[in-house]
Amino acid sequence: MASLVGGAALGAVFGEVFNVLHDTVKSVGSNALMFKPILKSVKFNLDLLDPVVKEITRLNEILGHREEETKSSIEDMRKAKELIGMLDNQELDYPSQASFGRELAELDESIVTFFQLHISAQNRRDILQILEKQNFLCKRMESLAIKSGATCVMQLLNEKRQQLLLTAPGGCGKTTLVKMLGHDQEIKVPKFQRLTKIGSNPILLILDDVWSGSEFRLKKFMFDIPNYNIPVTSRTALLGFSFTYYLNPLNDDHATMLLHHSASLQHESSNIPVEAINKIVRGCGGFPLALEVIGRLHDENPVEAWCRIAKNWSNSHYIFNSNSDLLDCLRKSLEFSDHKVIFKECFMDLGSFPEGQRIPVSALIDMWAELHKLDEVGNNAIHNLHKITTQNLANLVRKRWINKYYNEDYVTQHDLLRELARFESCQGPERQRQRLIMDISRNTLPSWCTKQAQQPINARLLLILTDESFSSTWCNIQAPKIEVLVLNFQTNNYSLPALVDKMDNLKVLIITNYGFFPTELRNFQLLKSLPNLKTIRLEKASIPSLCKAPILLKSLKKISLFICNIAQAFGNCTIQVSDALPNLMEINIDYCNDLVESLQEKCLLATKNF
Repeated sequence: MASLVGGAALGAVFGEVFNVLHDTVKSVGSNALMFKPILKSVKFNLDLLDPVVKEITRLNEILGHREEETKSSIEDMRKAKELIGMLDNQELDYPSQASFGRELAELDESIVTFFQLHISAQNRRDILQILEKQNFLCKRMESLAIKSGATCVMQLLNEKRQQLLLTAPGGCGKTTLVKMLGHDQEIKVPKFQRLTKIGSNPILLILDDVWSGSEFRLKKFMFDIPNYNIPVTSRTALLGFSFTYYLNPLNDDHATMLLHHSASLQHESSNIPVEAINKIVRGCGGFPLALEVIGRLHDENPVEAWCRIAKNWSNSHYIFNSNSDLLDCLRKSLEFSDHKVIFKECFMDLGSFPEGQRIPVSALIDMWAELHKLDEVGNNAIHNLHKITTQNLANLVRKRWINKYYNEDYVTQHDLLRELARFESCQGPERQRQRLIMDISRNTLPSWCTKQAQQPINARLLLILTDESFSSTWCNIQAPKIEVLVLNFQTNNYSLPALVDKMDNLKVLIITNYGFFPTELRNFQLLKSLPNLKTIRLEKASIPSLCKAPILLKSLKKISLFICNIAQAFGNCTIQVSDALPNLMEINIDYCNDLVESLQEKCLLATKNF
């Protein structure tokens, strides 16, 4: 019966009366022995409905549904409560007892019928109303995007303009707009009337998020090809473009519309005070990214929570002068209740990967299995990623919908949200943080790790990023609590830092080369001293032999190799790999083209339990 109550319009009064009736049945049921069967039936039905009514009552406070449609059932429940209170009267004569029993049975049946039929019908009607309003909002949002992009389209169709610059601060919607241009059916189809003027097969090349100082690279994309247009997006007004379009933030009306849409608020019937909405809208500065994140994060919050947010934002910027202003706005919106704190932890972990790069889902599963004690097969990790995605904090891309297979799935994230994740992770003194990020440009090490008096760091996750000019000069860090080590680099040769040798608690090692070709890894023998290392993930790496000069990894259970040169890793073995990796339970190999012979035959892994 409870399953029939999906999203019905139950008011606060209905929920209160229901709770009183439920409590009365539980308190009287054990005393009124003569009416035990009927009370047992009533209690059974109310037990089924209790969690559903609580949830619907909570949602009703947000959606503002009317209560008059439930008045008849409210009266029935009040009568039932009065009857049950009288059943405990030991002086009732038999006819009265029989009459009360029949009346209570009828009321029980009436309540059940109300939920099965009336509420089900209300539920269907409400869903249709919500869909109608959602469709209306979507059309209005699409019309806004079309108006914003109209000037861009007209300029693209001008054959004299080969390069067009779309510029605005981060979070204004530049990428969203050019994606819409790229996927617009009229742009893609040659039959579009205006496109026929410039040729039957025009080319549209979109260059997104071009950094300042990279203008010279754009010339490499200039070709003497007819009907060839290049829209470019950038946070700065780059020089050398025949046309520059400045994308402005949303005005208050459009920003309010987007906030209502993102938070699933019904504009006409929302109980949230207009003053609170206006303060939040102004605090977002008209930035779509901020409006969408805030709306999704708080779409289930009661009115009081929205008012609290508005009060906290009373002194917020109305105009953002820099990305730091927008980050401050996003930081204020990043609120998680106590039972959802795991989502914030997982969100901050996304900052452990370089800006603009895809984040492999399988790497997150490996990390979270140790850091947050989630299951190793990925069920909880995918659930958390879906939660983060629905709150507009990241995007989960599933390439293959195969159960328990996540090797090709990845997460993308707006650059500002990646910065926000790192900002949240970098609060407090470096040595006290749970996540420590070392971003090394050239050979400039952080000042805190070059001091003579080295104190142990408290982090459980250590991220080290180096650029193409890094020369593998490491500082001596004491990191006894590190459980997950993430190494990201771009050099042709890379040596594992000597500090790995003393990471006795290390369980997960993720090494990713963001260059174009596999990089030779050195100092791989340091791993043999790690007693708790369970998982290794390598991407674009050339691995030395694991068993010529045996590197025994006795605790290793899982190894994942992506775009790696691995022939020599398992070649010239003086011992069987099953002896070098005695506890290996899982091996993933993708796009490793130099693996000519069967790994099972080559390494004698047939006896392993894969």
